[in-house]
Amino acid sequence: MVDTVFNIHEAKTHFSRLIERVEHGERITIARAGVPVAVLVAVEPETRPVRPIGMDKGKIVIHDTFDDPLPEFEDDSPEDPLNWPSA
Repeated sequence: MVDTVFNIHEAKTHFSRLIERVEHGERITIARAGVPVAVLVAVEPETRPVRPIGMDKGKIVIHDTFDDPLPEFEDDSPEDPLNWPSA
């Protein structure tokens, strides 16, 4: 496949049109003073396996006491939270 070459000024001027061409499968090379510096190509869509909704239902349990204070930290907190002891 032969790339279509545009200089930077042309590419800036007609960028939207170049993107449309790339979306249709064309490969565009952008050159500075005739030297290729960049290539515009379409991004392939990411292919991930579809994860069904609810696939982990029943595997995770959050107890009613989840947000309760931990007993090992209850005695360490000062009465006034702004008056922490210095180390």
